Amino acid sequence: MTEVELPNPEELKALKAEAYGKHVALVTAAFAAVLALAAMGGNHATKEMLLAQQRASDQWAFYQAKSIREHESRLHRRLLELELARPGTNVTPSARRKMEMAAAALEDEAQQYTTQKKEIEGEAKALEKERDLYRAKDPYFEYAEALLQIAIVMASISIVADSLPMFIVSLVMALAGSFLTFDGYTQFVALPIIG
Repeated sequence: MTEVELPNPEELKALKAEAYGKHVALVTAAFAAVLALAAMGGNHATKEMLLAQQRASDQWAFYQAKSIREHESRLHRRLLELELARPGTNVTPSARRKMEMAAAALEDEAQQYTTQKKEIEGEAKALEKERDLYRAKDPYFEYAEALLQIAIVMASISIVADSLPMFIVSLVMALAGSFLTFDGYTQFVALPIIG
């Protein structure tokens, strides 16, 4: 009769643990890849938010400069009109025409500044909307990064402890972090607790 060698139960247990560890390690690598996407999205959102804020501030400064110029033009025009209306002013007809033309030119200049201000205001408000969009995206990436980092740590612990429940908890956290990463990019679902 031939002898059949039965596997050693300890060796089987070690092989099972090794296979479990490899599977968890592969899934953890996927968690790390999503974590990299979340970090990249968060960095991009922060950078774009700051850039849009800076550009909006520049536009508002430009708006303010145009407003000052508009007021200066109107002030100079008003001074010319007051000079012309002052009693006892000896102004030659040719000088009067030149002053009236200068006053009209100053009013035209003031109107141009008013028009330019409206355009600048529109650009500044559009940049503020862009800033607000990126500001809204940023917390999604922050929470996603935290959840994914915790999921990676918990998955690593599950390998050492050989604990399937610990791995399941890490998987749930990683799925939540993955969803937040996706939502950070797409703003598909607005979550009130995050904004």
